Amino acid sequence: MDDIDTVEQALHTARALVLADLAAREVAAAEVVSMVEDSVTHRRWWVEQWPEGVAYVAGLVAQDVQDALLERYGRWPLCPVCSSGDPHALDVEPELGPDPHWVCGEQGVVVAPVGGLR
Repeated sequence: MDDIDTVEQALHTARALVLADLAAREVAAAEVVSMVEDSVTHRRWWVEQWPEGVAYVAGLVAQDVQDALLERYGRWPLCPVCSSGDPHALDVEPELGPDPHWVCGEQGVVVAPVGGLR
C-alpha cells in the first residue's frame, strides 16, 4: 500500500468515525456534515505535510468538528458521566496521538473511543 492510499484510508476512517459519533448524538445535520468535510480537507493537507501524523487524523478531525460546533452551536458531545454541575463537553485524548478516545476531563473517565459514542 502506498502513502496516498494510507492517507486516504485514514481520512475516510476519520470521517466515518466522527460521523458515527455525530449520528449517535443526533447532530448529523447537513451543515454539521459540511464541518466534517471541511476538517477532512484541512487534515488532508496537514498529513501530506507530515505523513508520520497519519495515525492522529481521527482525533484531530474529532477535535476540529468539536471546535466548529462550539463556535456555532455549543458544546459537543456533552458528558454523560457527570449528572450534576454545569454541562461540559467530553475531551479527545490523546490530543495528538493514535487511538483517540472521548474522555470526561473532570472525572478522568474514558467514555468511548472516537466513533464509539452511543
